[in-house]
Amino acid sequence: MGTPSYPLTLDLTGRRVVVVGGGPVAARRAAGAVAAGGRVDVIAPWLCEDLTAAVEAGDLRWYGRDYVAGDLLEPEPAWLVHTATGSSLVDAQVAREAEVARVWCVRADDAQASSAWTPAVTRGAQGSSAEGITVAVSAGADPRRAAAVRDAVGAALESGTLPVRRVRRPAGTEGQVGRVALIGGGPGADDLITVRGRALLVAADVVVSDRLGPTGLLATLSREVEVIDVGKTPGNHPVGQDRINELLVHHARMGKQVVRLKGGDPFVLGRGGEEALHCVEHGIPVEVVPGVTSAVSVPAAAGIPVTHRGITASFVVASAHEGAEHVLRAAADAAPDATLVLLMAVTRLAETAEALVAAGRPATTPVALIERGWTPQQRTTTTTLGSAAADARAAGVRAPAVVVIGDVVAVRSSLGDLAGE
Repeated sequence: MGTPSYPLTLDLTGRRVVVVGGGPVAARRAAGAVAAGGRVDVIAPWLCEDLTAAVEAGDLRWYGRDYVAGDLLEPEPAWLVHTATGSSLVDAQVAREAEVARVWCVRADDAQASSAWTPAVTRGAQGSSAEGITVAVSAGADPRRAAAVRDAVGAALESGTLPVRRVRRPAGTEGQVGRVALIGGGPGADDLITVRGRALLVAADVVVSDRLGPTGLLATLSREVEVIDVGKTPGNHPVGQDRINELLVHHARMGKQVVRLKGGDPFVLGRGGEEALHCVEHGIPVEVVPGVTSAVSVPAAAGIPVTHRGITASFVVASAHEGAEHVLRAAADAAPDATLVLLMAVTRLAETAEALVAAGRPATTPVALIERGWTPQQRTTTTTLGSAAADARAAGVRAPAVVVIGDVVAVRSSLGDLAGE
């Protein structure tokens, strides 16, 4: 016999499968057949612990004796036989009788003498984006090689690096609503999205995307995926939040797998809570996938830890989009040495800085303005609270940018940029 050349998948549901042998190899073969729905008969004078447990659980039948001629045909013909007795004479006898009876036979002792082979198998985990996918690997009678490839493929299935998106809906799911996943894509670099976020993205039917997420990943999606750009820029909101909420529900009601791809974390100044509530109110299953928030990661990319022993043990994150009063309220109960991290702060930086100084923050407090964090265009401007607005104008600072206010900014002088290439 040569190596396998005609792979196929068998439906063993309700069909008789014979396993000859009672050791660990036979136990693995029997367990696989039971999991596939086969009616398994084990023929062996003794059983290992795993097979004994399976018999006691009622998963299979045990004939406590040696194999005898006719066992493949009685009490009814088998569809498949595995032989793993440890005796080449017995295994050869089983294989010969299987050949005469036209029953596929897998020999554990001699793959070349088999009429069928069991590949190394990996399956997409239930509930994951790869659910329903089965990958079998054969390596020409080299099981360790096959197992190594199988494990690598299994990891790729779960990581979202393989195209696992469903093209056909599973039978019986017609008319069912889809799901919405609110995914935090991280601070902008494509490889800073979480493993679960990447896996759900590659399985999506519809992606509603912001401009600050890992938009480079969109080019890796199937052409059949509908990508809806709802990105906002300062002073320009072409798609309002109410319309975004409606889009999520509309596509999910059509049975689609919908991904809302955001920059940072969806629940940190990302309106993810509003979108989740809207979905729940309309009966749409929704999940959130946390992301690396720019409030922490962008300062880190610039060599600025938001907390640092001996400087500060706390930090406050606030949006400056709606005015200085919101920033002041956020910082009101913070420790005097707490780092203040401002998002969406460039447009109203002068107003915010002036209000903070008036509220008691020293004008000499160090400030860093970090533009386009985690991209090749990342740039950091360091200044002080009293000079921040003027220095930002002189440097031409533009959104998106994160503003860090506090003594931790000084750590940058020793670290420099820390974002990888």
